[in-house]
Amino acid sequence: MDKKTIEAARGRAERGERLSLEDALALYEDNDLLFLAACARKMKERKSGKSVFYNVNRHINLTNICTSGCPLCAFQCEEGDKRGFVLETEDIARILEEAKGVRNLGEIHIVSALHPTKDFDYYLNVVKQVRAALPEADIKAFTPVEIVHFSQMTGKSIREVLEILQAAGLSSLPGGGAEILSDRVRREICPKKATTAEWIETIKTAHALGIRTNCTMMYGHIETIEERLQHLITLRDIQDETGGFQAFVSFPFHPANTQLAHLQRVGSWEDMKMMALSRLILDNIDHIKAFWIMLTMPIAQLALGFGADDLDGTIGEEKIIHAAGAKTNTGITRSKLRQLITEAGFVPVERDTFYHPVEDANLPAEKANLDDARSDDAKAGGREGAVQ
Repeated sequence: MDKKTIEAARGRAERGERLSLEDALALYEDNDLLFLAACARKMKERKSGKSVFYNVNRHINLTNICTSGCPLCAFQCEEGDKRGFVLETEDIARILEEAKGVRNLGEIHIVSALHPTKDFDYYLNVVKQVRAALPEADIKAFTPVEIVHFSQMTGKSIREVLEILQAAGLSSLPGGGAEILSDRVRREICPKKATTAEWIETIKTAHALGIRTNCTMMYGHIETIEERLQHLITLRDIQDETGGFQAFVSFPFHPANTQLAHLQRVGSWEDMKMMALSRLILDNIDHIKAFWIMLTMPIAQLALGFGADDLDGTIGEEKIIHAAGAKTNTGITRSKLRQLITEAGFVPVERDTFYHPVEDANLPAEKANLDDARSDDAKAGGREGAVQ
């Protein structure tokens, strides 16, 4: 790309102006990581000042038995595989009973597989069970891919499925399953999952119903750089139309134990370049999340200097990413999250699902650390299994 085009893109990035696809490609090719970091930090501070957010959440995976057989997934298995599991009512009750003991638990995050025989009532009853057990917690459940699956299994429209779940207590949707919003890519990495159009329809329908969502990108597999950056612009276009995205989360692809294991996981330079470019391109999405369980905590902390303003949460357990070889812990305490944020020069703010500060949780360090020791240090790490 010629120098004039790159210089024009650098000028727009420095001024915080909207970037075109050509601008984004020029900045990617320019590869000036420190320049991108400086621009992204400026935009982050315009959005959220010195605040960096985290929440106290609990992730639950209902099953890993899946019909989609995606080449990019290490979590799934077929029915009858000895690795398979399904959480039944009593299993979920045990998890929820444990969750009741976590101070300021704000969110239950449920992501699952596309089980071949579990009907919609199974998933609906899980939402009802969580709502009954934890009436104050936000329920963030089911990716657009799962919502499309529920629509196909029931013959109901996507809108009808979402309305039923919303009435049962669903608060918001995670944005998973987007991978790369290119049907060329999806035909190779997730051919049996929702198409680009179906993912977008689900998101727009959720937003129309007042259901806020996240949005995501899985990068570093077979996509081109142009497809990767176009994905971000597609998300920006949706946000211009609906305003329903709360946060963007990017995931580097972990190839271990997948059918794409011959690929190399991208390096930290690429992670930080995409973090900064995401912050600059997604000028209408308030929050950029550095998902520590995927990035590793040191890289997630570093991402706070590249435009991220959220480290996700305490999590408790996580299965999907660890199935692909992630070596991170399965949980972390709020005191550790606060420490990491403070070390990076930012102000830790505990939030709920919708980025409202949890006022009584933002305590002086001594009091907060004492409360952690009493309530959730023992719960956050060293568990068998995990959930995303």
